[in-house]
Amino acid sequence: MGTQEASKSLDEELYSRQLCVLGLPAMQRLQEGKVLLSGLQGLGAEVAKNLVLMGVGSLTLHDPHPACWSDLAAQLFLSEQDLGRSRAEATQELVAKLNGAVQVRVHTGDITEELLQDFQAVVLTTSSLEEQLKVGTLCRKRGVCFLAADTRGLVGQLFCDFGEDFTVQDLTEEEPQAAAIQHIAQGSPGVVTLREDAHDFRAGDLVTFSGIEGMVELNGCVSRLIRVQEDGTLEIGDTTTFSTYLRGGAVTEVKTPKTVRHEPLYAALLQPRVVAQSPREAPRARCLHQAFRALHEFRRLSGRPPQPWDPADAERVVGLARDLQPLRGPTGEPLEEPLDEALVRTVALSSGGVLSPMAAMLGAVAAQEVLKAVSRKFLPLDQWLYFDALDCLPDDEQLLPKPEDCKPRSCRYDGQIAVFGAGFQEKLSRQRYLLVGAGAIGCELLKGFALVGLGLRGRGAVTVADMDHVERSNLSRQFLFRPQDVGRPKAEAAAEAARRLNPDLQVDPRTHPLDRSTERIYGDDFFSRVDGVAAALDSFQARHYVAARCTHYLKPLLEAGTQGTRGSASVFVPHVTEGYRGPASEAAASEDAPDPVCSVRHLPSTAKHTLQWARDEFEGLFCRSAEAINCHQQALTSLADGGPPPLPLLPVVVGVLRQRPRNWRDCVLWALGRWQLCFRHGIERLLRHHPPDEVLEDGTRFWSRPRQCPQPLEFDASQDTHLLYVLAAANLYARMHGLPGSRDLPALREMLQSLLLLPAPQHLDPIFPDDLASTELDPGQAERLREALRDWSQGPPLEPLRFEKDDDSNFHVDFVTAAASLRAQNYGIPPANRTQSKRIVGRIIPAIATTTAAVAGLVGLELFKVVGGPRPLHAFRHSYLCLAENSFSCYVPGAPATQEFHHLSWTCWDRLKVAAGQPERTLKSLLDHLQERHGLRVKMLLQDEALLYSAGWPPEQQAQCLPLRPCSKASWAAVT
Repeated sequence: MGTQEASKSLDEELYSRQLCVLGLPAMQRLQEGKVLLSGLQGLGAEVAKNLVLMGVGSLTLHDPHPACWSDLAAQLFLSEQDLGRSRAEATQELVAKLNGAVQVRVHTGDITEELLQDFQAVVLTTSSLEEQLKVGTLCRKRGVCFLAADTRGLVGQLFCDFGEDFTVQDLTEEEPQAAAIQHIAQGSPGVVTLREDAHDFRAGDLVTFSGIEGMVELNGCVSRLIRVQEDGTLEIGDTTTFSTYLRGGAVTEVKTPKTVRHEPLYAALLQPRVVAQSPREAPRARCLHQAFRALHEFRRLSGRPPQPWDPADAERVVGLARDLQPLRGPTGEPLEEPLDEALVRTVALSSGGVLSPMAAMLGAVAAQEVLKAVSRKFLPLDQWLYFDALDCLPDDEQLLPKPEDCKPRSCRYDGQIAVFGAGFQEKLSRQRYLLVGAGAIGCELLKGFALVGLGLRGRGAVTVADMDHVERSNLSRQFLFRPQDVGRPKAEAAAEAARRLNPDLQVDPRTHPLDRSTERIYGDDFFSRVDGVAAALDSFQARHYVAARCTHYLKPLLEAGTQGTRGSASVFVPHVTEGYRGPASEAAASEDAPDPVCSVRHLPSTAKHTLQWARDEFEGLFCRSAEAINCHQQALTSLADGGPPPLPLLPVVVGVLRQRPRNWRDCVLWALGRWQLCFRHGIERLLRHHPPDEVLEDGTRFWSRPRQCPQPLEFDASQDTHLLYVLAAANLYARMHGLPGSRDLPALREMLQSLLLLPAPQHLDPIFPDDLASTELDPGQAERLREALRDWSQGPPLEPLRFEKDDDSNFHVDFVTAAASLRAQNYGIPPANRTQSKRIVGRIIPAIATTTAAVAGLVGLELFKVVGGPRPLHAFRHSYLCLAENSFSCYVPGAPATQEFHHLSWTCWDRLKVAAGQPERTLKSLLDHLQERHGLRVKMLLQDEALLYSAGWPPEQQAQCLPLRPCSKASWAAVT
C-alpha cells in the first residue's frame, strides 16, 4: 500500500512497459527531471521526442535559428509552413502534444550560468565547438550534467560529462534477485543453502536477509559480501556467534551504487575515452574524433561547412586533421596512430547533409543518456561515442554522388540529397514497400519512411498492415498516436499521422493481418507490386511467416525487435544474405519451462509459482465461474430442486455461491471468507494431509528441499497486504454481481474489525473441500449447497471479468499482487512487487521509446543500401545494442547456405523456372515437365498440410509459384 500511495502521481497505465525497464524509483526521479535542449534540427527533435514520450518532468527548448529546407529531411516537427520561423517556437506545440504531463517551454535568450542552475541536464546538438566548450564549462561549475551530440551525414558523435563524482543508483535493468532459504549452517564462514539450485547470485554480490526464524541476527543486517560455491551454496561470512537457524527466510541482492568520474570537455578533447566494443575499433573511433575536430576548425575558418562532395573542401578538411595536436592516451602519452586520411576524406565529402535514420539512432542514445543523468539508472557512457554508417555509400568510387547532383533544390529532401544525390532520392520516391506492424517500431519506421520520401504519391506507395487497435499504454512509445486515437485501428491512425509528416507520402492502411487466412489478399498480385518488406512484429511466429513470404516472393526483408533497452535490426536480401532464422516461438526463445501444476497449486517454491496461482485464482473466481453459472442456469435449477450435483460444475462455484450478495458488506464477507480459505484453512488442511514431520518410505522428509513446509496465516486488518486482498476481491466480486464497490480503506478496516469480533459465520467456512472433483458431498453439505443454489438460480446473469493489466483502477492487478504475496508468505518465498507482478502475469514485454527509435534508425540505414541497388554481402549489417550497458555491435550477415540434391544445388532464394510463353498448365502437366526436363519426380504436394490430388491449381490460391523441398526421413516430401 505504501508503494501504491507513493506512486499515485505516476500514470502506471501509460508507462506500464517503461516501468518494467526503469522501475518505480528511477521513473519517479525521471518525472522530476528538468532538461534544457539547445539545437532543434533533426537530431535535437529526436532527443525532444524521446524525452517527452518517456515522461521527463520538464523540457526547455532553445534554438533561435530559422527553419530551412534542409531541416525537413530529419526534423519531424517542422513543415514547409514553418520555414523562416524560430525552430524552437515552431517545434514547441507539437512536442508538447506528445505527453500532456510534461511541461515544454521555449527559452529565447542566451544560455547563461544563471539559466543553467535550474536544470539537471543540458544537451547541445549540432552546435559549434566554441559553444560546447563554453556551456560545458558552465555546467561543470554548476554541477549540471552536460551532453553534446552531433551528426554530419553518415557519422555521429555523442559526448557526456556528468561531473567528477556522479553516483549511479542502479546499474542494471533487472530487479534485485531474491531466493528462499532452505538452511543456514553456522560457522566461519556460514553457508546458506537455497531452496532452488538455479540462481543468478555471483561472487562479490552484496546481500541482506529477511524472515529468518532462529538466526534472527541476519534479518535486516548490513549488506554481506557473498562467495558462490560450486554446489551453488553461498558463503556469507562468520555466523559462529549467531543463534541456531530454524526455518524460513529469504536472501535478497543489494544493488550497489557506483560513482563515475568524467573529465570536462576541454580535457576530453585531447585525451578522449571512446566507447569501443573491441580494441580494434578504438583507432577508427579516434580517427572520427579527429575528423569532427577538423570539421569544426573548417567552419571556424571558413564560416561555413564543407560543400557536399566537394573534393577541394574535403582535402582541406584532411589537411586540418593532419595538423591537429596529437591525441593522448590514458596516461597522457602521445598516441602513435597514423591518421586514416581516406576515412577523414569520406567523412568530409558526405558531411554536408542530415539524415533521418542517423538522427533517430543518435537521438535515441542521447536521450537515453539524459535519462541516466536525471534518473541515476544505468551506467553512463565513458565518455565519447562515435557511430558511422559510411557503408551506406557504394564501394565503387564511380558510383559516388557528384557535387552537381547534391546541390540544394529548395525541397524537403535537400538534407538527404546532399549525402546521396538527387538520383537516389528519385529511387526512394518510386519504391513500393509493405510495413507489417504499426506498433512502437512500426510507428518509428513509418515516420522514417515519410521523412526520407519513400513511396511518394504518383510514383510509389507504402502499405501499412496491422489488425490491432490503439490502446492508452501505446502512447508512451508509439508516438504517431494521440489520446483521441485510442480505440482506432492502428494502421489507419498511423497512416493519417504519417501523411501529416509528409503530405506527398502515399500510404495505404490495411486492417487485415498478414497470415495464412489472408493469402487471398496478400497473394501473388499484391507481392508482385512490392519492392520490399519491413517487419515490426512482436511474435516470432508472425516473424517467421512474414519472412517465409519474403523468401517465397524473393523480396528483401528489414526486421527489428526490442526488449527493454536491448534491440536488434536485421536485413535479409535475396541471393545475398542468409534467410531469417529466429526462434520458432516465444516459448522456444525463453529459458522458462512450464511449471508443473502440482508445484503451482500445492508446492510453490518461486514467486513465479505464486503469481501463476494468483492469476488462476482470478480466472476461476471472477471469469470462469461466472461463465459457467451463466451457461448452466438449468443445471443450477435442477440442483437447487434436489437433482444430483453436477461434479464438473462444483469446483467452479466453490467459495463463490455460499449466498448471493445483496450489498457491499456481503461482498466483504465473501472476500474475507476466501482469504480464510486460501491462506489459513487450505494450508491447515494441507498440513493435516502432510504433517511437518512426515517421513517418506525411503526415509527422507516430505518437506525437504525444494519443498517448503507452509505456515497458515492469521488475518490482520492492520497489515496492508491483507487489507488490499479483501479490498480487491470484494470489489471484483461486487462488479461480477452488478453491485457498487468501495475504495474507502478506513471504512473497510472498521468493517473488518467488527466482522472479526463476531462468531465465525457459517459462510466463512467452505461448503465442501477445495478438491471436490474427487470428493462426494455428505448429506449436510449437499443440503446447504441446494439452499444457496435455490437463491442463486433466481438472479440475473453474472458479468465475467476478463483480466486487464493496463487499467490500474479495476483491481485486477491489485488482486493478483496481493494474492501472490500472501501465498508467498505462506511458503516463505520472497514476494514479487506490484511492477514485477504486473509484468509477469500480464506478460508485458518491457519497452522504452529510446530503444525503439534506435533500432528504427538502424533499419533505415539498411533501407538506403537495399534501395541503392545491388550491393555485396559485406555492405549489409545486422545490429545489436543494449543502451543500459553501452553495448553497440554490428556484423555482416551470413551468406545463404547452399544445399545439394543429385545434380542440383541451390539456396533458399533459388527457383526452378518453367519456360514462359507456354499455354496454361494443369498441375499434372507441370509435374510431367519437372520429371522430363529436370529429373524430378514429385511424390505428393502439400498445401496447408493437406495433400493435393487435384489435376489443376488450387482455385483459392491462384499460385504462380509452387514450393518444393527434397524428401527426408524425418518429414513427408514434396520432391524425390
